[in-house]
Amino acid sequence: MNEKIEVFGARVHNLKNVDITIPRNSLTVFTGLSGSGKSSLAFDTIFAEGQRRYIETFSAYARNFLGNMERPEVDKITGLSPVISIEQKTTNKNPRSTVGTTTEIYDYLRLLFARAGEAYSYMSGEKMVKYTEEKVVDMIMSDYQDRKIYILSPLVRNRKGHYRELFEQMRRKGYLYIRVDGEVQELTRGMKVDRYKNHNIEVVIDKMKLGGTENSTLRERLAKTISTAMKQGEGLIMILDNEQNEAKYFSKRLMDPVTGIAYKDPAPNIFSFNSPEGACPQCKGLGVIDEIDLKKVIPDDKQDIHSGAIVPLGKYKNQMIFWQIDALLKKHNCDLKTPIKDIPKEAMDEVLYGSLEKLKIAKELVHTTSDYFVSFDGIIKYLRTVMENDDSSAGKKWADQFIAEAQCPECHGHRLNREALSYKIWDKNIADLAEMDITELKDWVDHVEEHMSEKQRTIAVEIIKEIRKRINFLLDVGLDYLALNRQSATLSGGESQRIRLATQIGSQLVNVLYILDEPSIGLHQRDNERLINSLKELRDMGNTVIVVEHDEDMMRAADWIVDIGPKAGRKGGEVVFQGKPADMLKTHTLTAQYLNGERAIELPKERREGNGKTIQLTGCKGNNLKDVNVTFPLGELIVVTGVSGSGKSTLINETLQPILSQHFYRSLKRPMPYGKIEGIDNIDKVVNVDQSPIGRTPRSNPATYTGVFSDIRQLFVNLPEAKIRGYKPGRFSFNVKGGRCETCGGNGYKTIEMNFLPDVMVPCEVCHGKRYNRETLEVRFKGKSIADVLDMTVNMAVEFFENVPQILPKIKALQDVGLGYIKLGQSSTTLSGGESQRVKLATELAKRDTGKTLYILDEPTTGLHFEDIRILMDVLQKLVDRGNTVIIIEHNLDVIKLADYIIDMGPEGGRGGGRMLGCGTPEVVAKNKESYTSRFLAKVLK
Repeated sequence: MNEKIEVFGARVHNLKNVDITIPRNSLTVFTGLSGSGKSSLAFDTIFAEGQRRYIETFSAYARNFLGNMERPEVDKITGLSPVISIEQKTTNKNPRSTVGTTTEIYDYLRLLFARAGEAYSYMSGEKMVKYTEEKVVDMIMSDYQDRKIYILSPLVRNRKGHYRELFEQMRRKGYLYIRVDGEVQELTRGMKVDRYKNHNIEVVIDKMKLGGTENSTLRERLAKTISTAMKQGEGLIMILDNEQNEAKYFSKRLMDPVTGIAYKDPAPNIFSFNSPEGACPQCKGLGVIDEIDLKKVIPDDKQDIHSGAIVPLGKYKNQMIFWQIDALLKKHNCDLKTPIKDIPKEAMDEVLYGSLEKLKIAKELVHTTSDYFVSFDGIIKYLRTVMENDDSSAGKKWADQFIAEAQCPECHGHRLNREALSYKIWDKNIADLAEMDITELKDWVDHVEEHMSEKQRTIAVEIIKEIRKRINFLLDVGLDYLALNRQSATLSGGESQRIRLATQIGSQLVNVLYILDEPSIGLHQRDNERLINSLKELRDMGNTVIVVEHDEDMMRAADWIVDIGPKAGRKGGEVVFQGKPADMLKTHTLTAQYLNGERAIELPKERREGNGKTIQLTGCKGNNLKDVNVTFPLGELIVVTGVSGSGKSTLINETLQPILSQHFYRSLKRPMPYGKIEGIDNIDKVVNVDQSPIGRTPRSNPATYTGVFSDIRQLFVNLPEAKIRGYKPGRFSFNVKGGRCETCGGNGYKTIEMNFLPDVMVPCEVCHGKRYNRETLEVRFKGKSIADVLDMTVNMAVEFFENVPQILPKIKALQDVGLGYIKLGQSSTTLSGGESQRVKLATELAKRDTGKTLYILDEPTTGLHFEDIRILMDVLQKLVDRGNTVIIIEHNLDVIKLADYIIDMGPEGGRGGGRMLGCGTPEVVAKNKESYTSRFLAKVLK
């Protein structure tokens, strides 16, 4: 068995023939500047080769369906074990995926409730009972001694219909009597009931007078009757006392002794909101339904319908729907020109929800010989019909502006049907458990066995052991504030990655190579320790762990460190150091200089005072916020801090940012609940820079995203050669026909589809990856064609376009945020999270700022090296110097210490958070005893 993993001659992306050695069963950190080639080495070389070798082990027949995976450009890799990669990009956007389903804890809870749950009736609240046929016979013999009884099988419960066929079927089976709605009648030929009323129908199987309990022939007859009745009534029978006319139910299935409702036998899928058996019938297991928002349908009640008060209909047109509304209003002595506020409420209700009586439309309007009578279903129904029938994206977008998500009225957001919510263990149903955060759930699981019967305990012991184990893994990676019903789509990249890490630790594999991409994103210093211990635990089980990371604690805790550099992009791609972290401190690589204190991000000489204006937000109550009031001083660099889950994102991204976006850009996103906001007029625009990728298609690139490509095309159009040929700007676009290479459609690559694997890209054989046809490439500026320009790095382009004033600022902005190494035409899909965030930032920086702009950044240091952080913070400081305000949500202490004003949330995550612990300059916040951030901040400020 090899004691080490060796890579020889790696040349993927910008790697320059790299050789590295990684000890097995170690925790290895790959570090270096952003874009230096860390991910290329870890994911595109080691992981890709591991995956390829795994597929090679399949039979030739299976490989037919899989296609061949490209060999990464590497001479050889030895000592490679099976590889599992845990990246950030793969957050599941499906609304049905939750923390519980991802970690499998919910699956075990379903099993627990199906096997050990106690059912209660949702009608009467009584505990459900279940009897064997023997037990039923015993109970009847003792309860109804010396009485006349009817033994009945329920056939119909509270349903409409005439049931003629059912009566005929029973008559043919030889039954003589039937009980309809509480009255026993003789079965006759052609019998039927009123089809428009709800009925309860039971068939009389037998009637008898019970003697003493010893009578064996009577007992035999009763046992036979009950067996027949159970078959006929699908496990449910009814005993009717003839004298008192009282009915009692008995069932082989779970049944409510009072009302007689019966449940199916519990199975795990009854508790799943993703299966039709368990999902709430109204919201189909999503917990929310789309409601039409009347405020958006009629925003201004001072207007009248004729001039467009009902937004989806617009202004008056000669159309049936306007004639209908007019006819309706005339009944109430109004017309289309009456302002909405003056129309009586019942008239307005009929306009919105439809009217019961038919409306008369004058024959002149419809051009018919007599008046036309028509029913009217209301605007809301009309909107719903349009939504359901129009599948185009434009139609959906149009309808979306009138829709608001509301909690499902049937299940109240629990996602399950009534039956599933009626099973309880220790007074809690499964939805109650899914709402607890992990810490509370652990407490419940630890004590639940004390509240179980002996039988329940025997069944549940193994299941609870599995649940407890998985909960502990989640606590180890610092996710104690999440609840199981939290949707996966709402998790940050770091959170979803840590959940998958917890799932992997739970799978207890050994001899595996794990590759993680910055698991410390979004993690507070306090929880870093726990994460590092989880990774060490993975290592101690006998696995090799490779982490691509910039975090100082993680580097110091590693067994082996590989530093890739010296710079980024073309100037990177070499290993500048590999060895133990202690030896690295003695070298002078860029990373080592920051670790050993030769370089540092300097503290500012003084903190800014701001411009004296503020934005005040009061009464924020979204998610876990506890009525927070917060003031944002403008003209300063504000950093929002706090442990993971303390409510930072809720306050900024879910409350402040949507309020401002609605105000300035009429955005549709609704803010979380808040009281009021003041001072919104002190800024004139808001810019949100988050980490979502900048483009989902390979056609999107930094040049198109920043808008500089349009200017470059304009430059080429104005060249003499292009004018002679009569080329327009479209000629230089690779997205439209004309100038692009038609073989690959301007992609430069052809995608070869693999059925089960990621598609493989091969360069186009006609244009060789240049994207354009030969004629277009003959137009040159300073000797370079448009394809050559797209192939330049940003640094080269800054020199190349230094005398072109309309192009330079946009490219310079990319260089300023530290992206000098990326190519202008590099596909957006190949940019890392940190890089795409900086491309967005550069796009905003290149625009003219007004001096009254508010910038909101969510963890901009993701994927950034110390040196990159320094460059980025310099850019942001310049923005603030020009009078703008920057709000950053951040855990990185190098950013926090540069703030002019800190808003510290906490103290814990989840329910233990949501309060503002303190605010002010870093020096003030560092003195706060209650906050975790202050302890770490105090060390950095010394």
